[in-house]
Amino acid sequence: MKTLYLDCFSGASGDMLLGALIDAGLPLDEVRRALGSLALSPEIVWTERVARAGVTATKFCVRGEDAQVHAAAGAPSHARSHSRGHEHSHEHSHAHDHADHHVHQHGDAHQHDRDQVVHSHRTLAEIAALIDRSALSRAGKDRARQLFVRLGEAEAAIHGTSLDRVHLHEVGALDSIIDIVGSVFALEQLQVERIVSSPLNVGSGSIRSAHGLYPVPAPATLRLLTGAPVYSGPQPAEMVTPTGALLVTSYAQAYGPVPAMRVSAIGYGAGTRDFHDTPNVLRVIIGESDAAAAHQTVVVLEAEIDDMNPQIFGVLMDRLLGQGALDVFYTAIQMKKGRPGTLVTVIAPPEKRALLTGTIFRETTTIGVRYRDMSRECLDREVVTVETAVGPVRVKVARRGGEIVNVSPEFEDCLRLANELGRPVKEIQALASTAYLSR
Repeated sequence: MKTLYLDCFSGASGDMLLGALIDAGLPLDEVRRALGSLALSPEIVWTERVARAGVTATKFCVRGEDAQVHAAAGAPSHARSHSRGHEHSHEHSHAHDHADHHVHQHGDAHQHDRDQVVHSHRTLAEIAALIDRSALSRAGKDRARQLFVRLGEAEAAIHGTSLDRVHLHEVGALDSIIDIVGSVFALEQLQVERIVSSPLNVGSGSIRSAHGLYPVPAPATLRLLTGAPVYSGPQPAEMVTPTGALLVTSYAQAYGPVPAMRVSAIGYGAGTRDFHDTPNVLRVIIGESDAAAAHQTVVVLEAEIDDMNPQIFGVLMDRLLGQGALDVFYTAIQMKKGRPGTLVTVIAPPEKRALLTGTIFRETTTIGVRYRDMSRECLDREVVTVETAVGPVRVKVARRGGEIVNVSPEFEDCLRLANELGRPVKEIQALASTAYLSR
């Protein structure tokens, strides 16, 4: 299975994703060909090799509409990568290549004259018309339109308007359309079957938009990140842009650490600013994973206890398993000052973390719970019933890629028959295994 991992330790933006995919081997000429179908000249996009905190990366550059207006007036033409990402004040700044995103409703007194800004904001219908002229496949065009609808829905919800009254400003500008359409094309060309993302670093601080001073992440960006794991990094900047949030959350099928794979390509896409302590890049890792394996992300909770009535451990296990924990086990450990203790370990679906953490705090004497995300690979399993000389026994059969790798009689069935017949449990287990293998 061809797998793509998005390493968003410095956030994400549309142009960073495109830069990373080109850095990983996607030919720029193919991206230009796809964008050329939008009636754009090839030279409107290009790449540059840059360094971010010592890491060499590819910067995807777009000559934006504002630059084209200046050029038509005889002023120097600036790329997005040079004109964006400036500091707004000492406490907030843009980390990546984008402008703030706003919504204009029809009839808004502050809406710019379209002749002046060359459609720097567009309706969803205008954007859909552009997408229909693109070189994307039919599925790709549908995906791109759905992405902009989702973007419009987020903006409409934040600003209290309807989808048909939304104007996408800046995010509806040419460079953002290129980021989204280009990324859809690039991911189609790569033909990846599975996309996994790390948790996203959203940055910190605040940004200024036409509507005022907003916290990071901006409201619409945060809405697009609903359901995705995020955290606030130390950089006083907006690390995840609206297009970055849109693309990552729309394509990622799972979140967590790098899945097990054989790496075939790595790419780094650069943001505009160069932080001295952290590479401002989005890293993509492409490789082959086992298509037959069922990969899952789980959360592992741990707590050490040395001062609790041991009778409570049984109650705790029952309650955690009853609330959806996948597994609970206890390990004897030696704690500070030589005291014997117990390490409580809980494996659970990530969405159960808060519930199970609360149960551990309520039911035990611990004052701290650690947690971390992990990946696991599970075998396909089914339960079949076999007839033995002493009666029916259920057998759990585990397969990997269609191959049987383990056969295990259900212990409770074997125990019941052993008690009824006065025979050893291991005899019943052997009879059940033999009955299955001789089918």
